[in-house]
Amino acid sequence: MLTDLADDYLALSGVQHFAFCPRQWALVHVEGQWAENERTLDGKQMHERCHDGHLKERRGDVIVVRGLSVVSHTLRLKGLCDVVEFHRNDDGVALQGEQGRYVAVPVEYKRGKQKIGDEDRAQVCCQAMALEEMLCCSIPEGYLYYGAEHHRERVEINGQLREYVVGLVESMRDCMNRSYTPTAHKHPGCYSCSLREVCLPKMSDSPSAQAYLDKMLKGMQQ
Repeated sequence: MLTDLADDYLALSGVQHFAFCPRQWALVHVEGQWAENERTLDGKQMHERCHDGHLKERRGDVIVVRGLSVVSHTLRLKGLCDVVEFHRNDDGVALQGEQGRYVAVPVEYKRGKQKIGDEDRAQVCCQAMALEEMLCCSIPEGYLYYGAEHHRERVEINGQLREYVVGLVESMRDCMNRSYTPTAHKHPGCYSCSLREVCLPKMSDSPSAQAYLDKMLKGMQQ
């Protein structure tokens, strides 16, 4: 059971947060800080619907499972998949209590729109890697569903994306082991971040104390 795992297993969902903003991830997972806003509440409600109780349904040759607990002992991560679709396929794996063989396809739900960066794709890739480890199989693709656009994006689980995920997890664990919170670097996402007031990104634009003293001394010498 996932509850029996060692305490140093990180949250799988943190991969997306770290890829988006390492400081945001550290404020939550290293320092234990959190704040809600309209966006986070909307996202929370969407995920609660996705994880709606042990829900399992059939759609022809597809079995849809919601809120599936997953773990990767290799990456030392644990978490939940919003949705995992099991597509009947002779090249797939056997599932307990089911006839035939199935291929697993993780589907991650997001409240907003498609992003230019790979942070959302990294989360789906991480879910696929955990499922591969649990089911002893290969998963070549996953999907992202964006609620604002009612659009599904196919994510290829390729070598480049896998390496990116491994690098993110290594950096996350390094920050956790050192209790380190990266410095603030402003970007457009800061304005919609629920931790904006905690993070204080404007401080990254302020001169250091040493720079301030140097400027004062220089003025006195003139």
